[in-house]
Order: sequence, then C-alpha cells, then structure tokens
Amino acid sequence: MVICESLKEKIIIIAEHELKTADEIKKLLQENGFVNIKMADDGSKIYEILRSYYNNPEQVGLVIVNDKLPQCQVKEMCKSLSSVDNGSVIPFVILSEKNPSSLGNYNDGGLNYQMLSPVNYKELLIVINFQLLMKHERFLRHNQEERLINELAERKVLDAKLKYLIVHDELTGLLNRQNFERQLRLVLNRNNMLQQNGALLFIDLDRFSQVNELEGFERGDRLLIEVIAVIRKLTSTNDLFARIGSDEFCIFLDNKTAEQARQFAEKIRNSVYESRFFIGDVCYSISVSIGVSILNTSTVVYHPSEIISRARQACNMAKENGRNMSWEYDENDSAVKQRHRDIYWVPLIKKALLEQSFFLVFQPVVYLDSGNISHYEVLIRMRGANNETITPNEFIPVAERMGLIHGIDLWVVESAIDFLAALPPNQTHICLAINLSSVAFQDESLLPTIKNKLELTWVNANRITFEITETAAIDSFVQTRKMIEQIRVLGCKFALDDFGAGFCSFNYLKTFPVDFVKIDGQFIQNLINDETDQVLVKSMTEIATRLGKKTIAEFVESPAVIRKLQEIGVNLGQGYIFGKPEIALLPTSVISMKRLLDQEIVNKFVSIIN
Repeated sequence: MVICESLKEKIIIIAEHELKTADEIKKLLQENGFVNIKMADDGSKIYEILRSYYNNPEQVGLVIVNDKLPQCQVKEMCKSLSSVDNGSVIPFVILSEKNPSSLGNYNDGGLNYQMLSPVNYKELLIVINFQLLMKHERFLRHNQEERLINELAERKVLDAKLKYLIVHDELTGLLNRQNFERQLRLVLNRNNMLQQNGALLFIDLDRFSQVNELEGFERGDRLLIEVIAVIRKLTSTNDLFARIGSDEFCIFLDNKTAEQARQFAEKIRNSVYESRFFIGDVCYSISVSIGVSILNTSTVVYHPSEIISRARQACNMAKENGRNMSWEYDENDSAVKQRHRDIYWVPLIKKALLEQSFFLVFQPVVYLDSGNISHYEVLIRMRGANNETITPNEFIPVAERMGLIHGIDLWVVESAIDFLAALPPNQTHICLAINLSSVAFQDESLLPTIKNKLELTWVNANRITFEITETAAIDSFVQTRKMIEQIRVLGCKFALDDFGAGFCSFNYLKTFPVDFVKIDGQFIQNLINDETDQVLVKSMTEIATRLGKKTIAEFVESPAVIRKLQEIGVNLGQGYIFGKPEIALLPTSVISMKRLLDQEIVNKFVSIIN
C-alpha cells in the first residue's frame, strides 16, 4: 500500500515504555520515509505532545500505544480522540498481549486497530499506512460536509437578504422605490374611493453630492444614515417612508390636510437644519429642500409617478429659490409650465439635429459711411412639422437648460463653414459672423472642430467672426479669454455681442481680445428720442474706437437712426432697414445709403402735405 508523501509528514507518536520495541518501531518508520516521530514513555507525555497541536489537530497522523503504558487509560483515550466525527480524529494502533477475541474492547466506532505482541513489523507498516489513509479520507469527507453546511446556511441567509432587499433599501432600511410605488398605488386607489386627503413630501439633501466628492462615499453613507435617523423620529408607523434616489426620499402622509403637510415639511426641514452630524472628528451641517404635493378630494391621482413627479418639481423649485426650504406644487406656476415646455421641446431638438431640420439664415452687417456689406451674421432657424419656421428664441433657451446647446453650437459652426466653402469663386470675399451660446467656450471639442473643419474645407479663417455675448464672457472670463486666444491663432475674428446689456466693466473690454463691439439694440431702438441712450452709445463708441475695435449697432430700423449713428461715429449697422435674415445672401454687396437717407426726406415731405 502506497501513501502520498504529504501523509508521511504527519506526526507519529510512539507511546511505548519498552525501549527496545520503541526503537525498533522508530527505525521502521524512519526507513519508510516518516519524518515527524515523537516518543512518549507514559500517558502524560502523549497529552503533552498533543497539546502542542491543539489548534492544528490535522498535523497529527496517529498514535502507536502499548496498552500497558504507565499512567495511561488507553481505552478512554481512544474513545475521546479516535471516535470524534470530524477532521480532528486521531487513529490509534494498540499493541497488546491480549487474545484477538478482545479486539472489540477498543473499537467504539473509532479508527483503532489492535495488534498482538510481539509486533509483526511488516503488518504494522501496512496498518499505519491504512490508518493514515482512513484519517485523510475522513478529514476530506468532514471538510466537504462542512462546506455543504456552510453553503446551505449562506444560501438561506442570502435568500432572506434578497427577500428583504426586494422591498427595502440596503443602506437605510427604508422602503425602496419599487415597493413604495406599489404601496402608494394601493393607498391612492383607497383614497380616491373614500375621498380622503393626503400629501407626498419629496426630500432632497442640499449639495450632498459634494460630501461624496470631497469626503468619499463611506463618510457620505454614514452621514446619510444619521440624517435619516433624525427624520425617522418625526414620522409615524403609518407613514410610507422610502429612499428613491441616492439622496432623495419620499414620505406619504395619509389622511392629512394641506396645512398639516406644510407644517410637517417645515418640522423636518428645521430638525435637519438644526442638527449637527459628527462623523469622526468632523461636524457636518446639512439642509434639505422639500417639495409638497397635496392630494385632496378635488384632485384625483391614479398613478404614483404622477404625484411623485409633482412633488419632485416642487422640490426643484425649492432648490432653485435658495434651498433649505419647502415648496408646494402649483400647476399654474410659471416655472412648472416652463419645465413642461422643456419636456416638449427636448425630443424635437434632438430630432432636428438628427434629421437636419435646422437651417441657416443670413443678415447683412453694413458700413454706415459707404453702405458696403462688411459681413453677414449667421442665424439659426428650425423647420417645424408643418414646414413652418421656428425662431431660436423658442428652442435655444430650452437647449441651454437641457444640455443640448453644445450640439447646436457645433452644427452651426460646421454648417456655416460648409456654406462658405460651397460659394462660387466670385464670392470668396464674403465673410460670416457666427453666434455662439453662452457655454460654447466650456466645450473642449469646439476648438478642434473649428480647426479640423477649416483644414478640410480650405476656407480662410479670417472670413469668420465668432460672436459671444458680454454676459457670457464675464461669467467665465478666464476660460473664455483663453479659448478666444486659441481660436484667434487660427485666424478667426471675434465680436462682443450685446455690449452694454450687462453693464460690463470697460476694464474687461480693454483686456478682451475681440475685433468688434456690438452695441446692444436696447440703446439703439429709441436712440433718436432718448438723450441718455445717445450719451451711452457715444461713450461706448469712443472707448471701443480708442481700443482699436470697430463698433456695430444692432436694431437699426430707420434712416434717422443711421444719421445719428454716423454722427456719433459708429462704424457698422445691422437691422431690417438693411435686410432681414434670409436663406439667400443679398444680390449686391452694397446698400444704397444715399437712397435710404433721401427716402427719409421724401417721407417727411409727404407727411407735411398730408
């Protein structure tokens, strides 16, 4: 019988008080590769050796013991060490002078084997190998049973945990969104039938994402649990309390009036705001914004998402109006209507980008002294479902609010450059001014888009002027100036649009790298009758001129305004009197300034006669 080498490394204890027999057994074991042999000449020595391996019983292979060993109760020892049904079982080989008929005296289900003395060493070696194999087999079987038991226990725990998580949030123990909506649906159906009141509170922790960003998710989770503990103390067992987002929660108050709901919302807000939360040595102060949606007899709500949506919109209004406040949903609120409008326009804008439903129109910008067209301003339009033209004031504000404006900016830039590239050779002198949104310069893809498009089309960069509003330039002055300088390196020009509308410091104008300053139309529309506008326009013009920048007046609508602008010294004008935004360019590059001014004299003469 051959056993593996690892079993020969197990501890073999020879418990024999007759030295000759002990030495012969030891020699036999050493000759057959057993390396860890311990000797014991009485029972106490056996226990002393075993105590050293109390925490690692699997290292003990077996014990060879003489049943006449002093200070040893061999039978009791065999019962306690070889009959255990686990991996720590220790087999015994018992050397005895008794008749084989007494063999059963030591076999109580344990791994024991009795041999008669004098010892047959060949038989002893076979018995030792067999006992070691039996111990190893029992050890493996025990481990497998333990593993199966543990797996079954773990599976039961996991099943119970999964059943809990199906209806609860793991971190806070609150209802999760799915279970909350399921229970809320039942409550709504009952309340609609019984015509009971109720209210839904939508709670959002103000700027909680900053805690996660600065302190990490672990501290954020601990802080979240602390905040929820404060709110829990205020709720009753009948209230449905759920976590529906990372830092968003809902509480449904059943059979409560609008006033009671408002008072409860304020109670939550004050309790959280006045609490101090300690995570380690750090103290945090948290505020919440709460949206309240009232359910009453005059309001029938059938689906949970409807009342949740209303409360969420009210919560957003609370955040927009300063945070740390509660706000009741009102369907007539202008901000609510705007959100509904945004939801309506978003798919239309996306569809327009995909299906090329946008198109460009061009309005001339004219030199006031000669009537020559300096360039054309590029304006975007959308083609509606019935082929009607939709102006940008309808969709641009929505695109800016909903994060779609970058796509529109890039489309306008690429389309305008493609337009220049497609012009015939006799029109290569035509230049365009392209409007960019207030956030265009925060888009890192803008610069490479312009650069790549110019390289692909071979359009001269100095034929392009980019317009940016004064307020947008000030809001992100450093980033905007850096981007403008990088684009100017390509050869493009820049105009500061709506100048004066934001009461821009002239210091910005001094340091801002633009070629044109467009005076806001609000100063031009009543220029003839308003001396204050005349003074302001003259001041802007003089300063811009001294700084080496050309001025453009917007909303020029009459010959009288042209005369006044010429008198003030404004360089260029733009308005319906020169041309409305059209798909095609004007057929001539010169506006007859004399004809426009002469027409004013004719009109005055006619009015006097009449």
